[in-house]
Amino acid sequence: MAETTPELPDSEALQVLHRVFGYDAFRGQQRDIIETVVGGGDALVLMPTGGGKSLCYQIPALVRSGVGVVISPLIALMQDQVDALTALGVRAGFLNSTQDFEQRREVEQAFLSGDLDLLYLAPERLRVESTVRLLDQGKISLFAIDEAHCVSQWGHDFRPDYLMLSELHERWPDVPRIALTATATEATHAEIATRLNLTEAKHFVASFDRPNIQYRIVPKDNPQRQLLELLRTEHEGDAGIVYCLSRNSVEKTATFLTQNGIEAVPYHAGLDSRTRAKNQSRFLREDGLVVVATIAFGMGIDKPDVRFVAHLDLPKSVEGYYQETGRAGRDGLPSTAWLAYGLQDVVQQRKMIDTSEGDAAHRRRLGTHLDAMLALCETVQCRRVQLLAYFGQQGEPCGNCDTCLTPPESWDGTIPAQKLLSTVYRLQHERNQKFGAGQVIDILLGKQTEKVKQFRHDDLSVFGIGTELKDTEWRGVIRQLLAQRLLTVEGDYGTLVLTPDSAEVLGRRREVMMRREPERVTRSRSSSGGGKKKIVDLPAEAAPVFERLRAWRAATAKEQGVPAYVIFHDATLRQIATDLPSSLTELGKISGVGENKLAKYGDGVLEALAGE
Repeated sequence: MAETTPELPDSEALQVLHRVFGYDAFRGQQRDIIETVVGGGDALVLMPTGGGKSLCYQIPALVRSGVGVVISPLIALMQDQVDALTALGVRAGFLNSTQDFEQRREVEQAFLSGDLDLLYLAPERLRVESTVRLLDQGKISLFAIDEAHCVSQWGHDFRPDYLMLSELHERWPDVPRIALTATATEATHAEIATRLNLTEAKHFVASFDRPNIQYRIVPKDNPQRQLLELLRTEHEGDAGIVYCLSRNSVEKTATFLTQNGIEAVPYHAGLDSRTRAKNQSRFLREDGLVVVATIAFGMGIDKPDVRFVAHLDLPKSVEGYYQETGRAGRDGLPSTAWLAYGLQDVVQQRKMIDTSEGDAAHRRRLGTHLDAMLALCETVQCRRVQLLAYFGQQGEPCGNCDTCLTPPESWDGTIPAQKLLSTVYRLQHERNQKFGAGQVIDILLGKQTEKVKQFRHDDLSVFGIGTELKDTEWRGVIRQLLAQRLLTVEGDYGTLVLTPDSAEVLGRRREVMMRREPERVTRSRSSSGGGKKKIVDLPAEAAPVFERLRAWRAATAKEQGVPAYVIFHDATLRQIATDLPSSLTELGKISGVGENKLAKYGDGVLEALAGE
């Protein structure tokens, strides 16, 4: 967790932090950001998920006169965001396309009469003239632009509606603006500042390190089974997100997990809106549910106890990967970011780039993103150091990622690379043929398959020259040659072809260093970084109390129709279970118990503590 900052006792912002949110001190750069906005200044904030970004605009909105207007693309989550604030005693509302006329009118009237502290809007609403007129009639304390990376062509979730947000300053020049994102390279950072007209704003860049997340990338070998083993041995009963590239894969994986005793639901754009909303709501409100989704799912999800994020397909960029894995462990407790990655992923991604719409510059940009993602997968160094370096930050080996815990070897793969590239060359230039990875490997291994016989590939001089490596090892060689752009793919069938750089290797003018995967060790719950025993980390006598509090919280959340974390986070319940407060005064001293929650839930907590 980020370090806390000592505070002056007379700070109005600090009083709000303690009274409303139940915390005694700001973390990291929160105080400086809040003071900037409270003072009327603009701010651009880059802070990782779980770093406390929302407080950076919520507290100024409560301190400054008027209503804080939050621009957010997350229409499906606005109700939950408002519910969470309402539970804290904050007057919050939203305007979006899901509401009927009466609901919108009620919120608009509350805004005009000053009965709101925060108003959430989708960016599309600012295209509606009536919304702009409404804002003109009220008193606005600040504009908060959440998920600000959506404005960037370099980012991974570009939203054209965000481009118009630069006009906020022109229409309301005296209203401070704060733009926030959980991820941004230097290129994305610069583009956000330019497009939102925030070059003169004060910029705050927090560390992107999430030390509670254990990053692990494994070679694909029946990925569904690998995923099932991970969940059974390390995350039984935990909430988590599994990302797949295609809708079909999402459906199959959700079905597979359910059939094997893991409660899982699908989420993708092909489902009707009611099913998507229902599945998302279940994930937010139920303990221990797994959602299998395309990357359309997860942005803005505030569920703090997501214990793992798994990828069954290679993400398209490091920014996307970082944003998605950041949905795990928002509460600061140990969590797992697990990715299964194989040769077909590289072939598929390269092919998608080659056939993508857009000009050559767009394809180069996609290629740059993919190269960085492949470098993260193939590194023999600490994953965390590599990840931080991508965002322009330095880090020390973490001792907690897979490459730190089980260091892979780096080996000289120049000769195998020459053999493989030579095989592709001879097929292409001696036979005027192109084939995929499977046929090339069969030739190297000297396999007398029907296809080898059909095309008389056993006549090639390279036939059988690669028996020193196994089939899976040759696939690793091809994967790494693709990653290093010493080989590429083309066409619908992903055939292998040489690149201009291939000649460097074939001409013995370039060495090719490769990563050798370490022997796979089966993890058990007790030995893993993600196991529940380590996560709960409670004294033996406190564990049953914690479970009793969780049961009380689940019943209360169900009764009120809100996610459990809106009542209290696990971290707060763990502290209650450990400290065993016996009065409302003692309970009010627990981190995360503000005045409104103490009044609303205090008696229920004390009853749960007293119960047997």
